[in-house]
Amino acid sequence: MQPVGLVTTLAAATAAPPDERWQYLAILAGCLLVTLPLELVIGARVYRRPRRLIRAIAPAVVVFAVWDVIAIDRGHWRYNPSYVTGWELPGALPIEELAFFVVIPICALLTYEAVTVVLAAVRRRAARARAGRAGATRTAVGGA
Repeated sequence: MQPVGLVTTLAAATAAPPDERWQYLAILAGCLLVTLPLELVIGARVYRRPRRLIRAIAPAVVVFAVWDVIAIDRGHWRYNPSYVTGWELPGALPIEELAFFVVIPICALLTYEAVTVVLAAVRRRAARARAGRAGATRTAVGGA
């Protein structure tokens, strides 16, 4: 006879519906979608320099993927199968985790480059304003 009680009830209550297995990938796609305007509108130029992008994220992707594979192998780390697709790379690494190691650094680079672009524009505008005031002061002083 199967025991019925709190354990069975909790397991049933915490089991995610089948469509939840796309949740991790959906969140990563949302991260890319939210940061896309940084490239298209602000001109972060991250996607337009693919070799530089690969050189920037490759070390983190490799180190953290290896780290996760070791942790999974040793039983220190696991992924709730309710929230991943079930597609795994060698070492039982979920495809979502590799996507995480690619997507999050890309979003960080997009943010960093966009802030750099915006700050450069602000500095140029401030320099023009100072130059305009200095020229107006010289004109006013020289014309008096």
